Amino acid sequence: MPYKGRYTPLNPKKYKGNPTTIIYRSLMERRFMRYCDTHENIIQWNSEECVIPYVSPIDRRIHRYFVDFYMKVRTQEGTIKEYLVEVKPKKQTKPPPRTPTKKTKRWYGEVKTWGVNEAKWKAATEFAKDRQWNFVILTEEHLKKR
Repeated sequence: MPYKGRYTPLNPKKYKGNPTTIIYRSLMERRFMRYCDTHENIIQWNSEECVIPYVSPIDRRIHRYFVDFYMKVRTQEGTIKEYLVEVKPKKQTKPPPRTPTKKTKRWYGEVKTWGVNEAKWKAATEFAKDRQWNFVILTEEHLKKR
């Protein structure tokens, strides 16, 4: 069951955008928001403010991809790095099996979702590269409670 809500930042000046309209769509996203909001090396961040056009492999039309997060980070060496971040469950970061035992409606849905996600991530990688940023996908393994 999806878990969503509104996030109120403790440090609204770090948020690039309107800090009163931040929405999370999962507990992993909320955990990452809290990390960005409270971690001292994160200079700036936002949620779903960066829009990237991509061509869907399903209908071959241009769509808009709202990347989960943008963040600007001060590294330990003192340099500044910028990231586009997608937060996904680990099982959604791998393609579905090519030859399942049964080609169910669910399997066809997973194949379709994988194709769209792959197109989005390719567009985000190029968008980030053009700006000398990095695009990363974080899963529950990266966002474990500490």
